[in-house]
Amino acid sequence: MGNLLLRTWEQSTDPEYQPKYNAPPMFDPHLGFQGKREERVMIATEQELRAAKIPKEDWDYCAHHRLDLARCRADVFPFVWKCRDEAATVSHCLKDDWIIRMKEYERERRLLQRKFKIKQLLLKVLIDIDHSNLDLLQF
Repeated sequence: MGNLLLRTWEQSTDPEYQPKYNAPPMFDPHLGFQGKREERVMIATEQELRAAKIPKEDWDYCAHHRLDLARCRADVFPFVWKCRDEAATVSHCLKDDWIIRMKEYERERRLLQRKFKIKQLLLKVLIDIDHSNLDLLQF
C-alpha cells in the first residue's frame, strides 16, 4: 500500500531520477553484470493463445501457465476447483514477474541517480578548474 502515492510524490519532486515505467530501458541491460544476462522470452505462441481464447491483456511471460490452467478447467469442468495447483502456479508466476519488473525499475532509477550525480560532480570539477585558472591569471 502507498507505493503509488510514493511513486507519484517522487516523480513530482525529482522527475529526472525517475524512469518512465512504460518506456523501454534507458541503460544497457548488461551494465553492472558479469557476462550476459538471460533474456526473458515468452514460451507460449500467439497461435496457442488465440486457440485457447486467452485475452490479449493476459499475453505476458506467464501465458504458458495460463494455457495449462485453461486446459485443466476445460478438462474437469464443472469441477474447476480441481485446478487449484495450476491457478497457484499462475499466481506465483505473476508475483515473480511483478518482482522482476520492480527490480528492473529500481535498477533504472538508481542508474539515473548515479548518472545525475556523476554529471553534477563533473560540472563541479569543471567550475573549480575555471576558478583556479582565473586565480592564476590574476596578478
